[in-house]
This record gives sequence, C-alpha cells and structure tokens, in this order.
Amino acid sequence: MEKNIQLKRNVNKNYLYILLQNIDFTRGIWMIYLAGKGMSLTQLGLLETIFHVTSFTMEVPTGAVADLFGRRISRIVGRLTSLISVIILLLSNSFWMFAVSFIFTALSYNLESGAGDALIYDSLKEIGEEDQFMKVNGNKEVFYQAASTISFLIGGILAFKNYSTAFTLTIAVGIITALQSFSFKEPSIGIAHRDGSKENMFIKQVSTSLKVIVNNPRIGTLIIFTQSIMAFCTCIFFYLQNYLKADGYNEAAIGVIYAVSSLAAAITATQIHRIERRIKEQGILLLIPIITIACIWGIALSKYHYVLFIMMMVTEGIIFVAVSDYINKMIPSENRATILSFASMVFSFFMITLFPVIGVIGDRYSLSFAFICLAMVGSILVLANSYFMIVKMRK
Repeated sequence: MEKNIQLKRNVNKNYLYILLQNIDFTRGIWMIYLAGKGMSLTQLGLLETIFHVTSFTMEVPTGAVADLFGRRISRIVGRLTSLISVIILLLSNSFWMFAVSFIFTALSYNLESGAGDALIYDSLKEIGEEDQFMKVNGNKEVFYQAASTISFLIGGILAFKNYSTAFTLTIAVGIITALQSFSFKEPSIGIAHRDGSKENMFIKQVSTSLKVIVNNPRIGTLIIFTQSIMAFCTCIFFYLQNYLKADGYNEAAIGVIYAVSSLAAAITATQIHRIERRIKEQGILLLIPIITIACIWGIALSKYHYVLFIMMMVTEGIIFVAVSDYINKMIPSENRATILSFASMVFSFFMITLFPVIGVIGDRYSLSFAFICLAMVGSILVLANSYFMIVKMRK
C-alpha cells in the first residue's frame, strides 16, 4: 500500500520536475546567441546535426539502460549531462566546443526521452490507473508549456540585456532539477530481466523491443509519421528565431511571441483528452497534421507568420500528447523506454536530414524560401497519410 502511494506521488512530482526541467532561459535565444558568436546558418545547421547524430546513435542504448537499470537512474544522469552542456555553451567561443556542448545536450535528452514517460506510465499501470495517462500527459504538457512561457518571456528580456545572465540562471535551475530527480519511486513492473553478461543484456533488450515493433507495424507507422511532423515543427521553431530577428524583432519581442505560443499550447493541453474523445483517433491523425502543414505554409508566405506559428505549436502539442497515449497502450512495460527511445531516434533521423538543409537554403536564398521547401515536403507526406487513412476508413 505504501509503495502504491509513492507511485501515485510520482505523477505530481513529475509535474514539478517537468516545470523545472524546462525552465531554460536559453531556449528561445540560443540560435541568436550563437549567431552573435559568429556562427552562420550553415554552421548552426551543422551543430544541430551533431546533436541529432548523437541522439540517433544513443537513443536506443540509453532506452535500454532505462529498461535494464531503472528510469530514475537514467533521469538523474540526464540532468547532470544537461548541466554540463549549458556550462560548456556559456564558456565556449569556438564551433568545436559548441559541438561538444551539443553532444552533452543530446545525451541529456536521450537519457530522459524514453525513461520519463516510461516511469510515469508504469507507475500508473502498477496501481491500475494507466487509462488516465492521456489526461496526465495533457496535464504534463501544461507544465511543459508553462515553463516554456516563463523561459521565453524572461529569457528574451535577459538576452536583450545580457546573454550570460540567462545562461547562469538556467544553470541554477538545472542544479535544483537534478536534486529533485532523486525523489522518484521506481516502479517494479518496468524493469526488464537482467540475465547473462551486460553485452548480452543490451542485445537481448534491443532485439526484443524491435520484435515488438515488427509484430505490430502500427507502432512503427505511428512513430514514423508523427515524428516527421514534429521534426518539421522543430525546424520552424528554431529557425524562426533568426527569421524574426532579420525581420526587425528584438530578443524581447521574440520571447513574447514564443511565450504566447507556449501559453496557447498549455491551455489546449488540458483539453486534449476531450478533443480526442470528440474527433477520435482518425480525426487526430487525419485532420491535425493537415492544419499543422497549412500553418507552415502560412509562416512562409503570410505577414502574420507569428499568429500561424502559435497555431502550429498548438497542433504539434495535440499530436504529441494523443499519439504518445496510442503508442504506450501497445507497448509491454519491460520494453517501454527502449521503444519510446526508438521513436526519438526516428525524430533525430528526420532532423539530421532536414535541419542542415534548411540552414544551407536559408544562407544561399532566404529562410522564407527554406520554409516553403519544408511546407512542400510536409504537404506530400500529409497527402500520402490522408490517402491511406481514407482508404483504411473505407475498408
């Protein structure tokens, strides 16, 4: 009984953790910061590529670590690597040191990506409340977006005055978050069997997780489609900082735009479980991606690009929360962190492909033209998805 109480407390502790973890005053300004340090759009694209190459290669191994040795341990180590990355970014002045920082940042994301959701889903599953995960995940998104709102508003103001202050305060919050990460209770049902040597354990964990995906192709289909949409949104999210700066917006104004987008996504997040009940899974997977790509077209072509950016962030949040629930319901607990990390690896693959290309096109032509190219590719993907969804619904 005591353990069940502790597992239930994981949910509320996770809300606080998500809030602290995502209070990062550098999130909305790091591309402008690095541009001020002499980095071109192409170099910024390469740095993000280094981040995602690291993430791509390390996602599944770190997911296996979480499944084999505990989600709590994975989360703690992730916070420590995040601290190291911010410190290096603050103190560095060269491309290669920035690259080292991005490697540590990627590792911190890897260690959290599968472990975090697995910790909460299996905590709920162990106490028989896993059907609440979509609602809990929606509430978690509120705290994520609240942290983003705070980060963008304050970060933009701080950056307008002094970039170093934004980095120093981010480090201070990171230390508090690392300490708070020790407070979680590890659910027992999520730990995979650790038979044989360490090498055999990892091979077995990864192979059994891949078999789960092969035996249920719908998991792979959901992962590939949704992660590609999220990669398009992420490219817009980062490059729009420089796009707005070139359009005459200062750091404080950019922070306000990003903060409003997070606030709008937070308000919507509390209603995602109700939206899903009304339009069902078919509506989420058919309608929401179409709206998302339409917003990217608007960002590229309309003078009201900031309004359409806010709408895009809202639709991305809906896709993330809803599809996360669909996928978790199909995954065995002992493979959860590994498979969720595989989803993040797919995201990294798309980012490795897209992000540097957008940077090169932005340097040679313009970011507006780069966004048009991104919208064209997204349109092809969404049209293909719509066709197969409609055929499936008719059958």
